[in-house]
Amino acid sequence: MRWVVVLVVSAAGVALGAAGLLLLRDDGPKELLPDLDQAAPTNLEIIQDGDVYRLVFAAAVDNVGPGPLLVEGERPSSETAAMSARQLVRRTDGSARTRRVQGGIAYADLGRRSEWRLAGFEVYELRTAPGGQVIQSAAPAGSCLGDRYRTEGAPPPGRPDRPVWTDECGRDQPGLLVLREGISQGFGADFDGQSVDVTNVPAGRYVLVHRVNPQRSLEEGDYANNAASLLIQLRRAGSIPSVRVLARCPCADTCAPGG
Repeated sequence: MRWVVVLVVSAAGVALGAAGLLLLRDDGPKELLPDLDQAAPTNLEIIQDGDVYRLVFAAAVDNVGPGPLLVEGERPSSETAAMSARQLVRRTDGSARTRRVQGGIAYADLGRRSEWRLAGFEVYELRTAPGGQVIQSAAPAGSCLGDRYRTEGAPPPGRPDRPVWTDECGRDQPGLLVLREGISQGFGADFDGQSVDVTNVPAGRYVLVHRVNPQRSLEEGDYANNAASLLIQLRRAGSIPSVRVLARCPCADTCAPGG
């Protein structure tokens, strides 16, 4: 009996030792990664620009992760056109890890609105239905990140009480040498006036796909929700196209009636 007790105590000691090791590992600071959730396109319309017809739409991306998306840009002098970019990943102890981001941050002079934009944040594709061959694609001239609205549903832990990133990405400040922009957890950024050229696209059914972080150059906790799409019907009256939305498919780059 004493031997059994010794064995039990020994086993308990081993178990406690293992648990202790696990607790030791868990006691370190945890990384608070963002999770970018791509919304399906909205506000579709077709506009004519000279001889070109463009399918215009709005895009939006929510950050539903436990940590903010933070990007910092820097350049040595104003003679260098673009800033190099790095992502700052915050930890629970207040420290941060940095990693280089491909593409950089460039100043986009758009007349009425000029600002520093992160390259490669989103891409838009028009595909044959239900989500096959890409027939048109477009990447915007960079994206200005910011806390534009609160996300719907239960807020993620640590969501700030008010927007943090509201400085409009250095708007009308081409001489900046250092810049920070981001999307706080529980907030989202929207982008109006995006488009793909449909001048020579035949009438038919197509899938319009929006994808955030397409090259995964930004580190996230989950990449499964980085694409969303619409099934659309493109019609033509002579050479003039029109569009109708048939189905909306969040979290998918393919789309069919019924989602």
